[in-house]
Amino acid sequence: MTRLVVGVGGRAGVSVAEVCALVEETLRGAGLADGAVAALATVDSKILEPGIAGAAERFGVPLIGYPAEQLARIPVPHPSPAVREAAGTASVAEAAALAGGGELLVPKRRSVAATCAVATAEEHDLRHHGDAEVADAGGALVDLAVNVRSDTPPAWLKERIAASLGDLAAYPDGRAARAAVAGRHGLPVERVLLTAGAAEAFVLIARALDARRPVVVHPQFTEPEAALRDAGHRVERVVLRAEDGFRLDPAAVPEEADLVVVGNPTNPTSVLHPAATLASLARPGRILVVDEAFMDAVPGEREALAGRMDVPGLVVLRSLTKTWGLAGLRIGYVLAEPEVIAKLAAAQPLWPVSTPALVAAEACVAPEALEEAEAAARRIAVDRAHLLAGLAEFDEVTVVGVAEGPFVLIRVAGATEVRTRLRALGFAVRRGDTFPGLDGSWLRLAVRDRATTGRLLQALDHALALAAP
Repeated sequence: MTRLVVGVGGRAGVSVAEVCALVEETLRGAGLADGAVAALATVDSKILEPGIAGAAERFGVPLIGYPAEQLARIPVPHPSPAVREAAGTASVAEAAALAGGGELLVPKRRSVAATCAVATAEEHDLRHHGDAEVADAGGALVDLAVNVRSDTPPAWLKERIAASLGDLAAYPDGRAARAAVAGRHGLPVERVLLTAGAAEAFVLIARALDARRPVVVHPQFTEPEAALRDAGHRVERVVLRAEDGFRLDPAAVPEEADLVVVGNPTNPTSVLHPAATLASLARPGRILVVDEAFMDAVPGEREALAGRMDVPGLVVLRSLTKTWGLAGLRIGYVLAEPEVIAKLAAAQPLWPVSTPALVAAEACVAPEALEEAEAAARRIAVDRAHLLAGLAEFDEVTVVGVAEGPFVLIRVAGATEVRTRLRALGFAVRRGDTFPGLDGSWLRLAVRDRATTGRLLQALDHALALAAP
């Protein structure tokens, strides 16, 4: 059954009964089942309208609100100057129905005080990650789908972890690692929480912080939204556009949002947002979550917010799994105000981080390790430039925005077939259509050394030739 999004608009005071009747009549007239409705959508200024909110509740689906500025950019078949003047967008119902990226099935229908339109719901597998591209491959594929740095963990780190195995009979003691992380960022230990990777932190945030109106900025890592949904939250999306280079306009984030999640540099777009832009999102009563899982792959960690204590409500997430090749060990941390850290810690199970992971955390924030990570970040920048130069030789390939992370997002016609061809040629790349805001024309490529990139570019040339009509 095709899942549907119903865009709705209405005058002030419109009743639940009128909105529901219009939606039901519209669906019946198009031969669509009301059980296929996945969400109602409207403009932010209408999300608290009792008739519209009540209709979503009666249908048993979430109500999604979009900023008028975002809806105004969406082409609609039946624009109205009067509606644009009143609501800031040419058609609330049609634009809201289309905002999720689906296809319009039923254009605008009207009753006395309400409007609605129906579109297909955009489907994204929020639980799909790059490791799925290489699962069961038995090492037969060159892995460009996972953003873990190649040739890691280094020998010295393996030795430190191996030495910790003699302490496994004792329960983990995270005090030394916590103090080391705090010292690395110049923070008091009360502002640090160690976690089993950044993914655990997203679950803790979703369960412990009591958000009423969470907003996730997309395209980005999908686990934050998945964790929020699993915790019962209705998640709103701010979808950045390729036409804007996937840059964030702070005005696109609803003022009423009390939890905002954004990545920096963002996975999968590789865009590095200015620290000042992200800090401007802070508000009294708002939690601002900045996922800096890839920040240590940026030379100088410019635009980082980790260590800042002057941004109210700031929560910074860091992962040690990407740069150090510790995805299987699960280690990361949260930096936030002590009150927030206490809430997140209360939601953790006892001893959430293993002794080997604690040893790795302490080792990876030592001065010598930070120097090694900085050198690696500079090598990645050089290798990324080589990859981008090679991609620029293909007329069929477009790179949108300025890549600053250890991966590059590309748009290519026939991407699904190209991805399949690359796999046959020995290369695994990350599909992009599981990220909200992207479709099947996008692929993500991890940055590797020049020799590997050279072989990839040869394979891509072959794959494009095979995929050509």
